[in-house]
Amino acid sequence: MDLNAIKQKLDGLQQKTTTGPKKDYSLIFWRPTVGKQQIRIVPSKFNESNPFTELKFYYGITNKVMLSPLNFGEKDPIALFASKLREEYTKENYVLAKKLDAKNRIFVPVVVRGEEDKGVRLWQFGKIVYEELLALALDDEIGDYTDIVSGRDLTIETVGPESTGTQYNKSSVRVRLKETPLSDDAELVDKWISDQPNPTKEFKQFTFDEMKSALEKWLAPETNDDTDGDVTPAAVETPAKSNFSLDTTKDNVKKNKADAFDTLFDDKKSNEPDDLPF
Repeated sequence: MDLNAIKQKLDGLQQKTTTGPKKDYSLIFWRPTVGKQQIRIVPSKFNESNPFTELKFYYGITNKVMLSPLNFGEKDPIALFASKLREEYTKENYVLAKKLDAKNRIFVPVVVRGEEDKGVRLWQFGKIVYEELLALALDDEIGDYTDIVSGRDLTIETVGPESTGTQYNKSSVRVRLKETPLSDDAELVDKWISDQPNPTKEFKQFTFDEMKSALEKWLAPETNDDTDGDVTPAAVETPAKSNFSLDTTKDNVKKNKADAFDTLFDDKKSNEPDDLPF
């Protein structure tokens, strides 16, 4: 055995592949820290009538978040699978389908006061903060707080796990009473309006087949290979084990998981094709 050749092979496997300079996501995404911070929501370059971008994501299917193709009007194999589970209603199917539902995240372009040199970044949040921001815009005494001439800054107050009783921080929003311009520097305002990260472009868009394969591996984790995924803005850990079965019909005989995955989408009620992907 050529030990030098084996060493070279091992070094090659252990060496991390690089595809260019590492992306600094702190210049793209802004996350509130514990305490108070003042920000200004900037009119969106990509939608003048609405600064908020809603996107659907899957968490935990792979070691990174997966952007749903539904965001772009395309077929989503995970959503199709969850829908099929609900057709064959059992408690187990309902739990699994709910676990597979995509989660909504909202993105908005902001400038953080005191950090204007970092330019416009994306702030992402969930339903509660989103409802607060929408309600503020509909308040007759507040109105369009994104207006570059007579808008308002927002104060974001964040408390940590010791206050929330969970492992997560929690943010609340207050609007500043004084109307102010986005900036007194017209050139800077133009730059902030024209130079913004696009939330739909900051996450990898997986192909239909890639998502189908990831779902199959998640449903049958014992068949997983050890793979290294690409770095994405919000990596999450992959569950080590799934406790769900693909036996979704009462008369289903014992099948292996791969067979059950494919036959789950057979239409037993009609001979017509149902345009499903599996």
